[in-house]
Amino acid sequence: MDIVVKGRKTEVPERFRKHVAEKLKLEKIQKLDGKVISLDVEVSKEPNPRQADRSDRVEITLRTRGPVIRAEASASDQYAALDLAQEKLEARLRKQHSKRSTRRGNGRLSAAEVADRVPGAATLNGDGSPVPAEEDEGVPTKRIGSLEIQGEGPIVVREKSHVAAPMSLDQALYEMELVGHDFYLFVDSETKEPSVVYRRHAYDYGVIHLSTDPMVSKGESEPPGGSLGG
Repeated sequence: MDIVVKGRKTEVPERFRKHVAEKLKLEKIQKLDGKVISLDVEVSKEPNPRQADRSDRVEITLRTRGPVIRAEASASDQYAALDLAQEKLEARLRKQHSKRSTRRGNGRLSAAEVADRVPGAATLNGDGSPVPAEEDEGVPTKRIGSLEIQGEGPIVVREKSHVAAPMSLDQALYEMELVGHDFYLFVDSETKEPSVVYRRHAYDYGVIHLSTDPMVSKGESEPPGGSLGG
């Protein structure tokens, strides 16, 4: 695999190309990610004299069989910008490498350790079958809201109730922007049903309306997932 160095609206000196090859050591990169496909370095220059302290910009793009890893930095010259970008790239590579190592099994618990190390884990008999709940004595049970939790439990539930006056969709959007959240729960003044307005992209918004299922209101029920007509 070769390193491709290119300039965007600027010339790249041969001396800098050689420096890039020496700085970005392929052996080290492939040690952190053995599925590297290509490594591109793009150099650009900001002509505005007011930005002389960050006039040179270097962007490194590493394409692998997994997600693309990109690092960029700006400085007063190409060499300094390359140093900064290279540090960012290696930091991201190390982070990805650490994640892969964890998924491959580093730090996994043996079956014998699970019950002692993981709160709420099932207790097993000698043949590997789970111990029925009635046989697992001494486990305290508590209720948090509408949930019943045995033992310490990994679940943390925070329950709140608010009294809300019905409002229009426009008012809900205004309130969401006012509090600076990405969503806002309100009671629609037209339908009198709970609704959620949420931010999508840029200044686009979405709204979700909840209405009572007429089948449930009549006391009828369906299996999860509904039914398919045939």
